[in-house]
Amino acid sequence: MGTMIDEAQPSARAEGRSDSAHARPVQYPARAPIVDAEGLLRGFELHLREAPTDQCDEPDAKGEADAEAAQLLGALGASDVRTALAGHHGYLNVSRPLLFSDAIARLAPDRFYLEISSQLTVDPELIARLVTLHAKRYRFVIDDVQQPNEAFAKLLPYAQAIKIDPARVAPELLQRLTSALKSAGKLLIALNIETHEAFEEAKALHFDLFQGYFFARGSRHSARRVNAPRQALLNLLRLLSSDPSVAQLEAELKLNPVLVMHLMRLANSGEASIGRKVATLRDAINATGTNRIARWTQLLLYADGRKVRLEEDPLVQLAATRARFMELASARLSHANRKVVDGAFLTGVFSLVDAVFGDTLENTLEALTLASHIRAAILRREGQLGTLLRAMEALEHGDWNALDAASAGLAPLTSGELAQLAITAAAWASTADQSKDNEGLERFDE
Repeated sequence: MGTMIDEAQPSARAEGRSDSAHARPVQYPARAPIVDAEGLLRGFELHLREAPTDQCDEPDAKGEADAEAAQLLGALGASDVRTALAGHHGYLNVSRPLLFSDAIARLAPDRFYLEISSQLTVDPELIARLVTLHAKRYRFVIDDVQQPNEAFAKLLPYAQAIKIDPARVAPELLQRLTSALKSAGKLLIALNIETHEAFEEAKALHFDLFQGYFFARGSRHSARRVNAPRQALLNLLRLLSSDPSVAQLEAELKLNPVLVMHLMRLANSGEASIGRKVATLRDAINATGTNRIARWTQLLLYADGRKVRLEEDPLVQLAATRARFMELASARLSHANRKVVDGAFLTGVFSLVDAVFGDTLENTLEALTLASHIRAAILRREGQLGTLLRAMEALEHGDWNALDAASAGLAPLTSGELAQLAITAAAWASTADQSKDNEGLERFDE
């Protein structure tokens, strides 16, 4: 049976390598989730890494700027980037050069919101450009509004949505501002929502969407339900970690009819079932293999108890993307082998497990009996696995400086290659319940 790392390996072309010394490498964006009041995915912010423009005084500066803009925007048309959006809207922060570039036509107006900084200089040229693009059905977001001013008032008529960091606006002003903007029919997006308390406070102010990682934070009061099916998954994972016999695995699965149903579907949809239909649980175990059963179970552990579709569940998407990224990146490093790659996948998938059970991360990892170097990577970001995890976190937050620092210890991988691998991983995660290798990752009935 093929393994997950045998697929979707980035080619030199995909990574933007070129024999030409003058060719720019493709700058793949970082991806951050945007969720609604129910905690379901509704979009992704795409952070583009713009190259420094130090040729502004050269005669061909305009041509250089246009070429740079075309390259940046062209990266958004890559198939992995489109797939990574999982059918949701992309929110793209655009600089003035990007906004004025003809390459903006590469972006489908119905798929992207264009974010304009609230600090941008608003002059007649900018307004004229917004009018032109607005007529072509492009939609705009005013980003990080802290204080309404004349520039904000000029931009407001062209904006469908407003982004506000509630923690950076005085409470009295925040109440008046959100109320006025809601009355004007604007979509409100709360920035930097990192705790469940901040999420509830923003909801009370009638924000519509929320950007941040509150859903991935462990909390005894907000953890996903640890009911019988989820506990059954944990028990199954513990058994799988001990290299069980088929008889032991069969006995454990028989205690959980829902797991049996999913496993039978998994076995009958994969390549192992070609030419014959799997009819017994023992045959299903043999056809699927413990490695695939384990990975399927690990991701199901994060599934929301509300039977949410996996492509709308931000925690499943984050865990799957981290795990796949760790797997793909570790396979590209020196001394990589199956054990190293499997350990990398485990590190990614269990780096968020405290959000499921609400206990401390250390206690939860101890209960899972993970190897000491995997626990060290998750708890303290130690070793090469810890460095990979830091690189993934940098990409989740669009922190390019932190990514550069992490990539220094991940040779031969570069920052650009790590960003591309993260998008490849996100594309895999967004279709994990539809691909041949992961049939059976449907909604988990709790």
